Amino acid sequence: MSDVVFDNEAVQALIDPFHPKHRVVLAHLAGIVTRRKRGHPSRAAVPTAVRVEAGWDRTEDAAAAINRFRIIDHPLDTRTANHATAIRKHTGVSVADAHLGAAVGELAPGTTRSIVVLTSDPDDISRATDPTPVTIIEI
Repeated sequence: MSDVVFDNEAVQALIDPFHPKHRVVLAHLAGIVTRRKRGHPSRAAVPTAVRVEAGWDRTEDAAAAINRFRIIDHPLDTRTANHATAIRKHTGVSVADAHLGAAVGELAPGTTRSIVVLTSDPDDISRATDPTPVTIIEI
């Protein structure tokens, strides 16, 4: 199983078809769909703090296109918020990146999942996800 996690710019690229990275992110989503069709469970996830930072309100008409993709929310609940706070204190990354790091940490333990993060800021994501093994793809 694999999980693909989106950062702020990856979400912005999906929302805006004129974004210069729109096609790149769409290609990664197409890869998820292909893996699913071949019987390899794959998920796409976005931490809710990232969704807020990117301005993705699922209830807006403008979000109709991005809502068609099966991208699940990773909520900022109490446990995740505590984990994200520790990451933010330790690394100094943004709240959204800290939530992404906490989400990755919660998706990975005790599984054989591979985790991919689509990001425009690989350095911050590397700090936020350390020590969890992830594949960081710069978009």
